[in-house]
Amino acid sequence: MTPEQFQQAVLNWFDRHGRKDLPWQQDINPYRVWVSEIMLQQTQVAAVIPYFERFMASFPALEHLAAAPLDDVLAHWSGLGYYARARNLHKCAQKVVSDHCGEFPRDIEALAGLPGIGRSTAGAIASISMGLKGPILDGNVKRVLARLHAVDGWPGQAAVAKKLWQLAETYTPQSCDKNGRGNHYTQAMMDLGATLCTRTRPRCDECPLADSCIARTQGNPQDYPGRKPRKEKPVRTTTMLLLEHDGEIFLQQRPPSGIWGGLWCPPQLEEDDGGEASAQEWLAVRDLSAQQVQGLPQLRHTFTHFHLDIAPVWVQLAKIPAQVAESGGGWYKLRQLNRPRAAQELGLPAPIAKLAKQLLALQAPLLAESPAP
Repeated sequence: MTPEQFQQAVLNWFDRHGRKDLPWQQDINPYRVWVSEIMLQQTQVAAVIPYFERFMASFPALEHLAAAPLDDVLAHWSGLGYYARARNLHKCAQKVVSDHCGEFPRDIEALAGLPGIGRSTAGAIASISMGLKGPILDGNVKRVLARLHAVDGWPGQAAVAKKLWQLAETYTPQSCDKNGRGNHYTQAMMDLGATLCTRTRPRCDECPLADSCIARTQGNPQDYPGRKPRKEKPVRTTTMLLLEHDGEIFLQQRPPSGIWGGLWCPPQLEEDDGGEASAQEWLAVRDLSAQQVQGLPQLRHTFTHFHLDIAPVWVQLAKIPAQVAESGGGWYKLRQLNRPRAAQELGLPAPIAKLAKQLLALQAPLLAESPAP
């Protein structure tokens, strides 16, 4: 199959079956394409749609995003995970405004050099919104090309990635005019991998490339691309102090970098598995007394590279001690934290929203007697 035949087969399929009504496919411009591409990294389309729509309602243009406080951006991102994406999104918007007069550069290398934008994302922005040749190699396209040519090995290995990029370059149309249709080709390749050439149970009989696919001929498409070598994820432990007073819980903003950067969490005793004992020690060091200290069931949260085992400890305080109030942070009513969309509005990591729900259930008999805020 020549590159021209490949392109035509993919575009003919896209014309009949491709997705054309996604929010970021309307009013196309570099800003909207960029935000959608960053959100879609490691995240399914169905999950991204409501986040994208809320994000665009609050930050309709690059200048709005660049001028917004990082806290607001992180709050809109809460629940999507991989929060470094949101921090880089904010940093990139500010850099485009300060260094490029608010316009994304019309150059693949310059785009790829911006915070949070790699080679594939740069190609998507350039091809979909700028009419430039922009090869892409996201997870979906890697899968299509690896199966089509039976490319052995894990794409994270340099030699495998180089081979797949060569194939992506070969098949990508030279232009995005009405004949080249590079913008449609880019979307078609992503759709093909997302809807037909899926990780499990690929629908080969419906694929426009089936007759040329080596993996299909071999009868083992599921073997491509090669899997990342398995390695046991390390386990980290922490104690989280749910400091509660009169139906309110104390939260502090996390440092801007690291896990949950910039989001709001209870005080956390890093790399500690002492639970109630560690909480008692923390209180003693600060000369604080509590009405009750109660360990709650452990919660495991899994990140890309490790598991985090959280030992939550509910500490009921008779009064708000100055040592806590002066340490930075704020008090939030449990009912406020459990409102619909509270996690997005306040910037709460998903496990903290779960803990707030658990604590509210324990407090329900007491809170039922008090009026709602």
